[in-house]
Amino acid sequence: MAVARLAAVAAWVPYRSCGWAAAPVGPHRGLGALLALIPQRAPRWLPACRQKTSLSFLNRPDLPNLAYKKLKGKSPGIVFIPGYLSYMNGTKALAIEEFCKSLGHACIRFDYSGVGSSDGNSEESTLGKWRKDVLSIIDDLADGPQILVGSSLGGWLMLHAAIARPEKVVALIGVATAADTLVTKFNQLPVELKKEVEMKGVWSMPSKYSEEGVYNVQYSFIKEAEHHCLLHSPIPVNCPIRLLHGMKDDIVPWHTSMQVADRVLSTDVDVILRKHSDHQMKEKADIQLLVYTIDDLIDKLSTIVN
Repeated sequence: MAVARLAAVAAWVPYRSCGWAAAPVGPHRGLGALLALIPQRAPRWLPACRQKTSLSFLNRPDLPNLAYKKLKGKSPGIVFIPGYLSYMNGTKALAIEEFCKSLGHACIRFDYSGVGSSDGNSEESTLGKWRKDVLSIIDDLADGPQILVGSSLGGWLMLHAAIARPEKVVALIGVATAADTLVTKFNQLPVELKKEVEMKGVWSMPSKYSEEGVYNVQYSFIKEAEHHCLLHSPIPVNCPIRLLHGMKDDIVPWHTSMQVADRVLSTDVDVILRKHSDHQMKEKADIQLLVYTIDDLIDKLSTIVN
């Protein structure tokens, strides 16, 4: 890796002992070499996480318009895919955009239909509709090869996007990847509670990450999501994959990332566990690991191309 590139990465976030463990599932140039080379000093921490990209809308015939922000730059570009009902202005999305800006790489973040600034009704949302949203972003906005970064449910959708667009999706980074998780958690409920949810049409799923203390998940969302489950068979994704997960995650068990790693056909897979991180993985050290992972994949892909 070039000295200038290392300097850009090292100057972006503070280095400190982060306590992560990597579980490689195939030979490749991993994070180890990168981390060993980064100076052990503590520069700035995101003093300028400012939104300089303007809000735009992707107009789609017969489908809700999607709000997005696009940073132009080099390939491969980065597309951030948010979690369930999460907005494009979250900590990870903004940090990734700022990091891409520092490296001169393209970046896209967006809101699902029915969420944030996008058109549509959240109560009518389905995983299938959000899958179409992701593909619209990739097809109509992203130029050239893309690295997808999927957070939680976005990690589930990034796998679907990689299956549907293998020629354009060149790498994946999952953060607390929630493949099949919503369906799995619902199926684990007592029969009486599942019948109650079916009658009410809404599952009030407890969550400390919601201001109301629960996520009100439409029963129709859960039933439709059953058609998109992936862990029951091999997942036809062959690109490099990095799966980051906190071992304190009480929403999506970290074992889910292990299942994904086992199911994908790719031989270039790492599961990277953070012992003390929770589901959101948005602390400084979590973001540091995320941007290092992005940089490592950019460097790997550049080496392959060259």
